Amino acid sequence: MIPVNSLLLIPNTPLSLYTDLMRSIFISMICLSLFISCIKQNNSVPIVMETNDSEIKEIPIIIDPLRLRAQEIASSMEDHLLASQVLINGIDGRGNLPAYITQMLKSIPTGGVMLFRYNLNTGNEEIKSLISQTVSLITENSLVPPFIAVDHEGNTVNRFLPGVADLPDASTYWNIFKEEGREAALSKIEEDSFKAAVKICELGVNMNFAPVAEYLNDDNREFLVRRSYGSDPFFTSQAAQAFLRGMQKAGILCVVKHFPGTAGKDPHYWASVIDKEDDELDMFIFPFIYLINYGARAVMASHTLIPSLDNRIASLSPVIMQDLLRNDFGFDGIIISDDFSMAAAGDLNQYEAAVQSIAAGADMILVWPPDIERTHSAILTALEQGTLERERLLNAVQRIIFEKLRMGLLE
Repeated sequence: MIPVNSLLLIPNTPLSLYTDLMRSIFISMICLSLFISCIKQNNSVPIVMETNDSEIKEIPIIIDPLRLRAQEIASSMEDHLLASQVLINGIDGRGNLPAYITQMLKSIPTGGVMLFRYNLNTGNEEIKSLISQTVSLITENSLVPPFIAVDHEGNTVNRFLPGVADLPDASTYWNIFKEEGREAALSKIEEDSFKAAVKICELGVNMNFAPVAEYLNDDNREFLVRRSYGSDPFFTSQAAQAFLRGMQKAGILCVVKHFPGTAGKDPHYWASVIDKEDDELDMFIFPFIYLINYGARAVMASHTLIPSLDNRIASLSPVIMQDLLRNDFGFDGIIISDDFSMAAAGDLNQYEAAVQSIAAGADMILVWPPDIERTHSAILTALEQGTLERERLLNAVQRIIFEKLRMGLLE
């Protein structure tokens, strides 16, 4: 078997060979681990098969107890709590929650909260106080602690005050790669991300909307600039993987972004269109395949349109989120849609977009305080009218609960 790291160093190799070999290697590793687990498992649930010689054989099926527990918890929730779990909302306040945010979170105890510079532009004790109040309030009203999320890519995208959890731009490591080599750069990324993760974890953060997995190219250069690990898709993949390792060692769940890529100017203000197909499109997507194969557990869906795949943007497309990401790439983690207030999301209002995104395959939606109640209400209305299947919502919440169980946020 050829090591994956060796594959990444072979020049002029067709991308299809990389992806096919990586998938084969990954599937082989999974099958081997399942086989070993079956041998060791004492509490397997057996199924019975009859062989050609009429002997009865028992073949154990491994059932993940955390997934079973997640199913039990999600199935016990009423619809208004299910609709709350799929929301990651911003909050106002610094140090303390405002009264109207407190009241809102009592009635809609959301599945996650995202914090920004206006929440974090203060001392560490005030940050801890705000997070502690938020977690206690949501847990008291839903029995499920929330994700506490930030955008902490480093430098250009950093919500904290200087000195709190400093990280350089991703492009810094591209320079290290060119000057000192691959291993030096990857080692530095993992070391730096771990140190930063320890600090933000101590504050109460447990989710990071990072790293950017996209490699720098002519289509996204104007938007990503210093936020990408460079123009080599294979180094970029390994660099994002090293970032994941560092963060996850400290207990931070990373959300890899922006799947399946971005193009053009800043999508907060402009449309994003990847007008590629076949091998060129495969190259765009390659880093995400790599990271999924190596254990990424959350992915952010962009508002990018890929005409060769669908006439809907990725965050609203079942073709991209379900067929491609789930079925083709085997991703079973959390899909989080990017902010629907961005111009690239189109003309839909945020409430309609949220419902359509969940129906299309997203598990969590980013929403701002003024829109939380109407978004929550829109989800419940869609359930009642049948435009959103309860099974789809339940499936999303099961994934969220499973990850919270796995992280130890929920017993």
